[in-house]
Amino acid sequence: MVFRRRERRTTAAWARELIYPRGGFRRAIQYVLHRMRRLPDDPSRVARGFAAGVFISFTPFFGLHFIGAVLIAWAIRGNILAALLGTFVGNPVTTPIIAITSVGLGHWMLGRGRDFDLSEIGAAFGDAGTELWDNICAMFTPETVHWNEMGSFMHEVYIPYLVGGILPGLVVSALFYALCVPLVRAYQVLRAAKAEERRLARLSPKE
Repeated sequence: MVFRRRERRTTAAWARELIYPRGGFRRAIQYVLHRMRRLPDDPSRVARGFAAGVFISFTPFFGLHFIGAVLIAWAIRGNILAALLGTFVGNPVTTPIIAITSVGLGHWMLGRGRDFDLSEIGAAFGDAGTELWDNICAMFTPETVHWNEMGSFMHEVYIPYLVGGILPGLVVSALFYALCVPLVRAYQVLRAAKAEERRLARLSPKE
């Protein structure tokens, strides 16, 4: 096939690129911004879509960020592709910062005095995921279903994360919206001007 990779990626390479892009995060960010500027849509719609993706990145709905971004973008009449690009704000570098900030803020907003560090949050997600998988498997075996870890996880981590992520998510997504509108508009004006120059150059008589 014409578009087939010359060298197949190994499973380890594929997993590594999920954590750290092959060209680095700087190149990945530049690619996202480049793709967003080129979207053929009204700048405000593009910015609303991107803001939707940014906001959903502040929620603990891991694995559902794409779906959430699409739903929010649809609700606020934003560009769907821009919303998907906006979810890249939640990446392996920023997610730990978002998590520790959101959980801490959520506990404060809920009137709780508990402080969590990043390792505790990661361990809590891991334990909850393990218990969920064990309970799914228990449906087909004689094992007993139990939700001890899940109940503690929802109370101590998940709900505070969800509550605490709303305010910073709104603030950061609003900032990205304010930045995206003039950025996309300026790029579209520049691109239209260059397209007009090329059109006039083709129409002008050759000497």
